[in-house]
Order: sequence, then structure tokens, then C-alpha cells
Amino acid sequence: MLYLIIGIAVIVQSVIIHQWIGIAFGGYFASMGLFAYGCAAGNCFGGNIKTTSNPKEIELTSEVEFEEIKKK
Repeated sequence: MLYLIIGIAVIVQSVIIHQWIGIAFGGYFASMGLFAYGCAAGNCFGGNIKTTSNPKEIELTSEVEFEEIKKK
């Protein structure tokens, strides 16, 4: 919905200030919001990546020792 609103706003502003190339730019964003393609459809997030944990992975954490420093 945000892409559609921003696209329409860019189109209106482009017509008002007579910047005709802005109509194509705004039309692209408005069509993304209207037809749900590109980033408006969620394809930019890469949410289809699956990761699996390796059970043989070596744990590299160890016990940390702290030493208290007293001010004189």
C-alpha cells in the first residue's frame, strides 16, 4: 500500500512541476504497489533461505575468568 501511495504522490508532483519523466518513475512504484511485484511483494528480503545447524560443529566458547581490580 505504501508503494502505491508514494507512486501516486510522485505522479501528482511530477505533473504539477511539469517533470514528465517523473510520471514514469511514479508509475513504476504505483504499479509495484498495485500488482505486488518486486520489493512490494516481499521478494527483496530473501526469506526463502533455509539454514541448518551442524551437530558436529565445535563449540568455541570457553569459561571466562574475571579479575577484580580495586582502586587504591
